[in-house]
Amino acid sequence: MTSFDNRIVTLEINIGGKARTYTTNYPNYYFNIVAKGMKYSNPLQNNAEISISNLKKEDRNYILTETSPFNLNTSPKSVSLYAGRESYGQSLIYTGNIVSSRVSQPPDVTISLRCLTGDYNKRKVIARTKSAKSKLSDIAQSVANDLNLRLNFSAEDKDISNYNFTGSIIREVNLLSDLSNIDAFIDDDSLVVKQSNLPLPSVSRVLNVNTGLVGIVDVTERGARVVFLLDNITKVGGLLSLESLQNPSLSGDYIIYKLGFDISSRDTPFYYVAESKRLI
Repeated sequence: MTSFDNRIVTLEINIGGKARTYTTNYPNYYFNIVAKGMKYSNPLQNNAEISISNLKKEDRNYILTETSPFNLNTSPKSVSLYAGRESYGQSLIYTGNIVSSRVSQPPDVTISLRCLTGDYNKRKVIARTKSAKSKLSDIAQSVANDLNLRLNFSAEDKDISNYNFTGSIIREVNLLSDLSNIDAFIDDDSLVVKQSNLPLPSVSRVLNVNTGLVGIVDVTERGARVVFLLDNITKVGGLLSLESLQNPSLSGDYIIYKLGFDISSRDTPFYYVAESKRLI
């Protein structure tokens, strides 16, 4: 990976099944996209604030009208944010539903979108009762199907007795996470179910000053907080193999339980901010 080659940031806005895509790559350098957000390895909804400047007036008015709280169109309104560099390409950073929008004053007219993952599914209410004993993986697959997500299951499969749930479908992820010693959460287009004391399999990021570490490593109650250059490897729930020169005692393996992103197509920020717990 070349750390400082050209950035690529793409924002896809999907309203009622119709997508509009805006990218900062050539020849669309006039767009400016800025995004900050946080992803969690628990049932909390991932969130993001995404801004885009220099849209055409017709596009700007369309987005503001469709995402207005006074618009009676209740179809899903979602965003997908991709980012990367020309050397290794883009990867999906965030997917969520638009919950509100606002516009700035001229001359640089900017639309800002506040987003929450899975927010549209709050409206869906279900009632589910399983047989006396059901496999955890079968329950997880049912939840993923209801959420229209693919299932990423790496937990120890167990028998669950007398499973039942009634309520908003997004809240079933909370119940799922309480069934066993597991982490259950939504990460973009996937429902992830993994062992709470283990990282996601085959997701490992080696981090040191030569691979993107920015500044010093902060010690936290659960482990470490690190800032590093955006990449196409890191995942919330994944393994972080840290190599610290300034504080060697912090070197070791960690599980990322909170992953923030701070991205700008033009300004300095192009970082992940990870909070992680020590893997013992």
